[in-house]
Amino acid sequence: MDPQRSYSLPLLFILSLLSLHYKVIYGDSSVLFLDSPTRQYLRLSSDQTVSLSPSEIGATASVLLGFAPPYTLSAASSSKLNEVLAPKPFDRPRALLMVEVTGAEDSELVGCSDKSPSSSTLRIKVEGNQRVGIQLPDEDELSMVLLNEVSSNAECSDKELSDYASWLGGTYVEDPSQSLNGELLIPIANGAFMKLHMSERADREFTTSLVILISNMKKAMELHQVLTKSERSPAELMTGRFDGIKALQDRYGKEGIAQSGIEVFVNSISKMLDSLQAAYQGKIVGVIAHRGWVDSKQENMFHFTVNTRSSARLLQQTKLSPGRIIIAEVAFVRITLAWITGIILLIATILGIYFLLNMSITKDTLLYSNVKFD
Repeated sequence: MDPQRSYSLPLLFILSLLSLHYKVIYGDSSVLFLDSPTRQYLRLSSDQTVSLSPSEIGATASVLLGFAPPYTLSAASSSKLNEVLAPKPFDRPRALLMVEVTGAEDSELVGCSDKSPSSSTLRIKVEGNQRVGIQLPDEDELSMVLLNEVSSNAECSDKELSDYASWLGGTYVEDPSQSLNGELLIPIANGAFMKLHMSERADREFTTSLVILISNMKKAMELHQVLTKSERSPAELMTGRFDGIKALQDRYGKEGIAQSGIEVFVNSISKMLDSLQAAYQGKIVGVIAHRGWVDSKQENMFHFTVNTRSSARLLQQTKLSPGRIIIAEVAFVRITLAWITGIILLIATILGIYFLLNMSITKDTLLYSNVKFD
C-alpha cells in the first residue's frame, strides 16, 4: 500500500471533522430591525434579506440615534445605508432597543414583530463573523442603559417574579421555606403553560435574566420621562444580552422546553416593545440580534466606542506624523515671536518712563504748548 495514500486518508478525515466543527461554531449571524408602527424609519424589504457588513450595521445604528456615520465609511457602504434607511435626514428616532440573543434562530425571533401589531421587520444578514462596532459621540449627547445590570446584590426577588408572571398573565407560587425556589407558570400558545422550577439552575437563569431585562426596560421608560423634560434631550440607547435560551438548550436540548422559552421571550419582548412605542410616541426602533458564531471569551456581538471631542482631535493628529512635526515647528516659532515682542515692549516701556522722568519741564510740548517762558 502506498504510504502517501495511507497518510492522506486519515488527514482527509480530520479535515472533514474540522470543517464540520467550523460550520457549527461559525454560523450565520443576523439582525432584525423592528420599525416604528407610526413613523417609518426604515425601507422595509419583505421579499428578501438584506446583507450588510458589521461596520454598515453599526453605521445604521448610529444614524438611527441621530448621529453622523463614521467618516471611514466607504461610498459603497453609504449607498447601502440609503437603501436601508428612510430618506428622512431630519427625522430619526434617536432611541434604540438593542438586545442580543444566543440560542435562537432569526426565523424564531422574527415573531417579535409578527406577534406585535406595532412593528414591521427588516431582516439583515451579517457578512462575516466580526463584532458590530458602533461609534458613539460624546457621553453628554447619549443616555445609555445597560439592561443586564442588577441594582442589588440579589439576582431577583420573589416579588419581582410574581409581578412578571402577572404581567404575562401567569402565576408564581412561592416556596415558603426558601426564596427563589418557587414555580413559575407562563401561558404560551394553544392554551398551554410553560412551567419553570426555580430550583433548577437552567430554569432560574432563564427566568431571572429575563425578569432583569424587562425590569431595566421599564426603568429606561421612567428615565425617558425625565429626559424629555430636560432642556437638552440626549439620544437614548438600551442594550443588553440574553443567554437564557442557551441555558435551557444546554440543559434540556433544543426541543420541548427550550422552544417554549423562545416563545416566552418573544412574547415578553413584543409586549415590552409595545409599551416602549407608546411611551416614546413611536420614536424608537428595536434591534434583535442573533449571533451564529460561538465566542469562547463571551464577548457581546455589539461593541460600543464612545469618542470624546479631545480624543478625536488627538486621533487626527496621530494619523499624520509629518503634519504633527510641522505643527510643533509652527508652535515653536509663534512662542519665540511672542517672547521677543514682549521683551521689546518691556524695554521700550522702561526707556520711555526713564526719559519722561528725567526730561526738563520746558521740553514737554504737550503740557506747556501755550505757555511762554522767559
